Amino acid sequence: MAEKDKKTTTTATTPETELTSKTAEAVATQPTETPTATTPANAKSKSSAKNRKKTVSAGEMHIKATFNNTIITITDKQGGALATSSAGASGFRGSKKGTAYAAQVAAEKAIEKAKNNFGVSSVDVFVRGIGLGRDSAVRALLPFGIAINSIKDLTALPHGGVRPKGERKP
Repeated sequence: MAEKDKKTTTTATTPETELTSKTAEAVATQPTETPTATTPANAKSKSSAKNRKKTVSAGEMHIKATFNNTIITITDKQGGALATSSAGASGFRGSKKGTAYAAQVAAEKAIEKAKNNFGVSSVDVFVRGIGLGRDSAVRALLPFGIAINSIKDLTALPHGGVRPKGERKP
């Protein structure tokens, strides 16, 4: 059995030919090529590129204020979401989600995330809806020192509506 082990360590087989002990030693001394994706140096650079913090100085704050909830989303100029929060995510339940105070707390949470994680320093505000949290969500920006470049109301306005069901009858 020792002879058999000795043979396997001194010779190696490939599908084409059997290598002699000299060529096996020569092959063993040559550096082996490893795929570049599995090398630790490349993996480290990939992960550091992936974990690199994105810095956004100017962004957009979208406020959707309904009667039942207020949703705050802070995005970059291209529309990629940086931070979101809502009255429901802030711990308010039921009819309390539609209050101005709940909207203020939700806005503070979203602003704090965006400022700490991405360095947002100025925003354009876009307000949609007719809920109670419209004004209080905008006012929540003031204590954080974030500059407001513009405020736009994007609430959809009714324009006569769709045709009523029985209008064609004389």
